[in-house]
Amino acid sequence: MINLEELDPDQRVAATAPRGPVCILAGAGTGKTRTITYRIAHLVDSGFVGQHRVLAVTFTNRAAGEMRDRLTQMGIGAVQARTFHAAALRQLRYFWPQVAGDLPWRLLDNKFPLVGRATRSVGLESSTDNVRDLLGEIEWAKATLITPESYPERVGAFDRTPPFDPAKVAEVYRRYEDSKTTEEGMLLDFDDLLLHVAGALENAPAVAEEFHQQYRSFVVDEYQDVTPLQQRVLEAWLGERDDLTVVGDANQTIYSFTGATPEYLLNFSRTYENATVVKLQRDYRSTPQVTDLANTVIAKASGRMAGTRLELQGMRAPGPEPQFHTYDDEPTEAREVAGQILTLLNDGVPASEIAVLYRINAQSQAFETALADAGIVYQVKGGEGFFYRPEIRQAVTELTKASRRNDLPDDPVAIARAALVPLGFSANEPEGAQARERWQSLNALVELVEEIVRGTPGIDLLGVLASLRQRAESKQPPTMQGVTLASLHAAKGLEWDAVFLVGLVDNTLPISHAIKAGDHQIEEERRLFYVGITRAREHLHLSHALARQEGGRKSRKSSRFLEGIAPASASAVASGRADRPKRCSVCGKPLNTPGEKVLGRHEECPSGADEKVFETLRSWRADVAKEENVPAYIIFSDATLMAVAEALPANENELLGVSGIGPVKVERYGGDLLGVLHQFR
Repeated sequence: MINLEELDPDQRVAATAPRGPVCILAGAGTGKTRTITYRIAHLVDSGFVGQHRVLAVTFTNRAAGEMRDRLTQMGIGAVQARTFHAAALRQLRYFWPQVAGDLPWRLLDNKFPLVGRATRSVGLESSTDNVRDLLGEIEWAKATLITPESYPERVGAFDRTPPFDPAKVAEVYRRYEDSKTTEEGMLLDFDDLLLHVAGALENAPAVAEEFHQQYRSFVVDEYQDVTPLQQRVLEAWLGERDDLTVVGDANQTIYSFTGATPEYLLNFSRTYENATVVKLQRDYRSTPQVTDLANTVIAKASGRMAGTRLELQGMRAPGPEPQFHTYDDEPTEAREVAGQILTLLNDGVPASEIAVLYRINAQSQAFETALADAGIVYQVKGGEGFFYRPEIRQAVTELTKASRRNDLPDDPVAIARAALVPLGFSANEPEGAQARERWQSLNALVELVEEIVRGTPGIDLLGVLASLRQRAESKQPPTMQGVTLASLHAAKGLEWDAVFLVGLVDNTLPISHAIKAGDHQIEEERRLFYVGITRAREHLHLSHALARQEGGRKSRKSSRFLEGIAPASASAVASGRADRPKRCSVCGKPLNTPGEKVLGRHEECPSGADEKVFETLRSWRADVAKEENVPAYIIFSDATLMAVAEALPANENELLGVSGIGPVKVERYGGDLLGVLHQFR
């Protein structure tokens, strides 16, 4: 028997609600997966349903796997926990002979060639970006239950800009669908799995009866993310029954571009008048300081969801207040973030518990560079590292070709701009989603070339390419022990002890095309910001830069979502000034890199440390790292060891006076470190 006393009062109400329609409005960090599994276990233990008769669906394999693990640990491993598509694939394989006889079919796992062929056949250029945009539009249409014939008329009713003329899109869509019927049989894409399962249950009484006998109770996680197609499948699964538990949070609706809609969640109590509705608002993930900020941000939401919001209650012990920073430019922002991460590492926060989150993948480049320069291992989630993206590899290849020509100007920036035009670079950001993402990466590369040229006057294109290769090669390989770099969308469902929300400027968050689209899309961007905030357990840093490049015009405006939430004392948020730079203890000039700020001097300025002391400390660190099976920098960075070698602290108080060393590190390593230093006094 399960112990319901392990749940809080609201979780217990949800878990023990009568069999029938139950809606659990679960805020971030409120234990929704725990509550779901306890509800399933309660229904099974109480004899309301057999574990073989329960189907639980969610949206990612990771979430389904986690649910299966928990159910197995509770002794009810026979419950089916799958994604919508995995459940549909399993059912279709079983029911297909009953509805289609011996007609063969196979799963189409790569739609690109067929969409590309359809694109060319209607006279559109079948570039990679065009085909991807059309493919995304077809997937959205199918998820929204829009046919090729109705697409031109119905797309106008949605807050959406088609990548091409709607009639052209509809024709590509129609020809793609036609191409899936071949002499060898039928090709089904992942959306077809759902369509055919719904059709079988709706139109074949024998199939529906057999399925309804098998599954009696249904659970849907992340219900705010269902599409009309998935809802149709769910209704077909249910038939005339109402034994349904849904869990969701309208405040975390961030996938409307895929067809997801929170309307089914918001209308649940109208659809099922006898529904039990429970709110989970106790947030066990985050401190009150983090949840207070999240509540303030989402309280400013407008539209229908504004009246259905949850108010999180931070259940952890109080922690530090969220920090707000404004910097002169993006490279400075990245370096300062790297420096703050070094401080957290030295205070004992594991690298794997730190994340830098941004709106678009192109923003990762500056932070990859800054983290690598600081000797901090990182991993890029939801995309390759900047220099390994296909468009960047292709761009560097084009620049290499250009470097072999003799008829080009001497300006590497002009060469780069011209060479990248055929790849999708232009003066203005394009409209299509795929084209826009490619443009953002190429634009970031052009700005990097500008930065290299500005920092090394007279450098030619060959020198720029050498600098780019050096930057690519100096990156640490991804590792699970590294700091995570991720887009806000890729961060959904994850959490860290420390989160840095960066690049918080208008036209990035909210993103420019959302501003053009109007209030509905802007509100989705606000929810994306809210999701980012609620990923943090304890430490939360929010920042933006006034200019894109060093020395650039400081014309950027902070994100409209920061209005009214950043304290007046936050550096430069109210005043428009960036943090006062730290200066070298030797030459007095400003320090630039995180490592220099730990040292308190420029690396080229003379050190007062004995080289033997530094090497002894490095040897000691290597032994400790090997014993603890962690990278050496997790113990102390090179810059911190050099600062210790220069200061030669004699006790723990003096050790705490070394920049970058906090109480946690002193408690963990202080005694041994002072013992190593004793021989040099």
